[in-house]
Amino acid sequence: MTEQRRLFKLLLSTALSYPVGLLVGVPLLLPILNAAPGYLAMIDRLQQGDRRSAVKLLLVWALTLAVCGALSLALWPASVESHVINGVAYRDEMFRWIRTGEGREGHLSGFLPQHLLHLAAYVALCLATASVVSILMGAVLMNYMSFYVVSLARAGVPLTVVLALGWPPYAIARVTAFCILGAVLAEPLLAKVRRYPYEGLRGALPYLRIAALLILADWTIKALVAPLWASWLRAYL
Repeated sequence: MTEQRRLFKLLLSTALSYPVGLLVGVPLLLPILNAAPGYLAMIDRLQQGDRRSAVKLLLVWALTLAVCGALSLALWPASVESHVINGVAYRDEMFRWIRTGEGREGHLSGFLPQHLLHLAAYVALCLATASVVSILMGAVLMNYMSFYVVSLARAGVPLTVVLALGWPPYAIARVTAFCILGAVLAEPLLAKVRRYPYEGLRGALPYLRIAALLILADWTIKALVAPLWASWLRAYL
């Protein structure tokens, strides 16, 4: 399969996972359908020894989730609140933080313990499940983030502001880092199960370094920028 066909298949199957999942209406099925195209594309490239392409496809998958998820949730003719795992809880937490400044988001001591816990759980699940559960967790996160972004628009925030401020830069850095980790940390177990040549994590060190820098950027930018980000949104919400 050519690179263009592989990319088209990933984009189409990821986009279609939303109307199918929302139509069925089972909350857990939606992220499973979302995760499957990205995961299958990733392991296909890893088995061929193409780690760079596996990382790239997973990043494209995450971007497709962000775009198609927001559009699908915004345009779906019925309520989607019960379809998105953690959607309502995350939206309410973020809206409360924006309106009052109270909550974990606004200061390092508030969000860092949670981020460290999520990172440790994500890495452990990557290694223990060849990233099956990790990528599924990623789909859940992308969906409730998209639900929050759509909720901003429904609350009256102008579309230009939603597009500019819905996804903060520190969240983008975190998602990028987790995609990289999901690809390279799947390999130790995947190589054993699928029995293909694998030189160990030493070969993935450049990717691990990039992921580490992105995670540090996430924490640093969030500590510096998050209160300002909330104040910008507060003017519209």
